[in-house]
Amino acid sequence: MAKPPAKGTSGRGQRDLKVKVKTAKGRKLSSTRWLERQLNDPYVARARREGMRGRAAFKIVELDDKFRFLVPGARVVDLGCAPGGWLQVAVERVNALGAKKGKRVGTVLGVDLQEVEPLAGAEAHVLDFLEDGADDKVKDWLGGQADVVMSDMAAASSGHKQTDHLRIITLCEHAAYFAFDVLTPGGTFVAKVLAGGAEGDLMHLLKQRFAKVHNVKPPASRSDSSEKYVVALGFRGEEADEEADGRMQEDDDA
Repeated sequence: MAKPPAKGTSGRGQRDLKVKVKTAKGRKLSSTRWLERQLNDPYVARARREGMRGRAAFKIVELDDKFRFLVPGARVVDLGCAPGGWLQVAVERVNALGAKKGKRVGTVLGVDLQEVEPLAGAEAHVLDFLEDGADDKVKDWLGGQADVVMSDMAAASSGHKQTDHLRIITLCEHAAYFAFDVLTPGGTFVAKVLAGGAEGDLMHLLKQRFAKVHNVKPPASRSDSSEKYVVALGFRGEEADEEADGRMQEDDDA
């Protein structure tokens, strides 16, 4: 319930107070705008209050609230896991610490090109998931196949919208092929994409391999951002590989 206006005031003209940042000498206008947006972002404030490693954690929270793939006992791989916000969410939801008595205990594994500050309940490795044999290493560390492969990776920005779009779609495609190698049948793939027209082939690929594919913009994604997330559920495994091989053979015979 909203609080009544303080005694002696009418309540008229009240509004949320926003932090204004003055442009400092040597600071670009774009940097000032970014800083102002950070200071006024409710998700940034919430991340500080709840001890999360960044506002991005709430994106996976909202996606999981909707699709329920981070279940107790699940084995999860987070590609490009730094700084670890998604790991934090996964640890709690799959019960990696065993805190939920009577629930299965999950496994959370992160990989990144840089070292990640240790996090209880998660195992993080410095690894380029694109290198040969990376999928086998991950399966060895997990002790089997994954139930969830998720990625919040984004390619370094070039400042050119179309180029950046193609880069992140390409990165997402690589993550998808990695997921095909490590996911167990019935598994889930979650990854960030940018809306921009080149994601059609990616969506077609995922629809061949998964029972259901959703394209979602969680509330935690900034409204002025073109980012969305693909959530692919029900990995078909070898069944999808056999179907794809059959289609390729038909094309060769044609």
